[in-house]
Amino acid sequence: MSARERAQWAFASALLLLFLSGLATYFATRRLLESERWVIHTHEVVGVIGDIDSAISRAGRARSGYTVTGSDDFISQFESAIAEITGLLRNLRKLTQDNPQQEELCSRLEDLAARRIALHRESIQFYKESGGNDPRQEALIRQSLPISSEISSVMRRMRVEEQSLLATREAASRRLLILTVITLTISFILALELFAVHYRLLSAELTAREAAERTVRESEESLRHLTRRLLQLQDAERRKFSRELHDSLGQYLAGVKMNLEMFRMRGNDSCLGEAVQLLDHAMAETRTISHLLHPPLLDDAGFNSAARWYLEGFAQRSGIEVKIDLHEDVGRLPRPVELGLFRVLQESLTNIHRHSGSSAAEVKLDLMPDRVTLSVRDYGKGIAREVLSGFEAKGTNFGVGLAGMRERMQDLGGELGIERSESGTLISATIPLASDAGANLTPAAD
Repeated sequence: MSARERAQWAFASALLLLFLSGLATYFATRRLLESERWVIHTHEVVGVIGDIDSAISRAGRARSGYTVTGSDDFISQFESAIAEITGLLRNLRKLTQDNPQQEELCSRLEDLAARRIALHRESIQFYKESGGNDPRQEALIRQSLPISSEISSVMRRMRVEEQSLLATREAASRRLLILTVITLTISFILALELFAVHYRLLSAELTAREAAERTVRESEESLRHLTRRLLQLQDAERRKFSRELHDSLGQYLAGVKMNLEMFRMRGNDSCLGEAVQLLDHAMAETRTISHLLHPPLLDDAGFNSAARWYLEGFAQRSGIEVKIDLHEDVGRLPRPVELGLFRVLQESLTNIHRHSGSSAAEVKLDLMPDRVTLSVRDYGKGIAREVLSGFEAKGTNFGVGLAGMRERMQDLGGELGIERSESGTLISATIPLASDAGANLTPAAD
């Protein structure tokens, strides 16, 4: 998993935790509101029970007042209390319909209240029929006493049951609140940790990107410097070949022309022979220049043959003894690989001839199943430390030849290494054979 994917995973996990925390908060809030509703519900039930008790008491007092005074005002008070009791019982039934036990007690209370009201009505009726001295009134009073006691007991049981339900619900709400607080705390801490991880990963990615951009800028600056140097060297090479053509090939052709003119005017056969010799020198010089620019053997016979031809010519021209260690069974390598190795060989030997002061060199080619390595060693004074430091730092303060070799190796997916010692310098170029990094290079890029 890459750093960006880990950062995205941490950010998504933090958002998920925050979302879950929000859900937990939502449900906890709902439960707290529900707990508050149950508190209100309990107070409503207790209040209705108290109102029923009060209304039943008023009905009893109104009945007693009527049986004592015979005033019709007490009858109206009695009927008002009876109507209030009926409405309160209906309201109590609605409030307790979610609890079977309370609903059963409510039914019992309705039955007892109906029996108590019936006794009150019967007492009022006896008074209307026979006045205040009816002995049946005493019997009705004795019948109503146990009913009143039972009504009080049922009301007390309903209050206790409601308070018990409220305590149970409040305890459950408190537990849920504690659990929610713990969950929110843990989720918040984990979310902070994940956001911190996300920040660190993003910071690392930004740092890596800045480093990559800095490397790209340095590479661009190195490339611009290399391009300027290549243009300068290109102009120098053109001047060099211009001088070569003028001083060697041009002189040979001028001599041929003069000999042919003398042969035309004098008919001297010796002039014709000299002209033929000069043409032979001109053709040899032309082949030399052509081979230095791009040896045909590299395309026709491969790197081994071209390298041997070039090394033999280099040894003759420079006087440097070159030890050759090339595999005989190398066969043909990919064309970009052969060209890259040959250019590294040319540039390395040129540097040995110009700068090392070595009288001997060694060229070795190691072929492995997955890569090929060309090593060029000299036994001179060694590469300058500042040039080597610039090369290792991938800066621009080193030779354009080394920069060109390194760029060529990078294009082929390989690498260029330089080792300095007191006994000389070793340049090694390694190119992977399994990689097709340079397969699409064109000869024009050379």
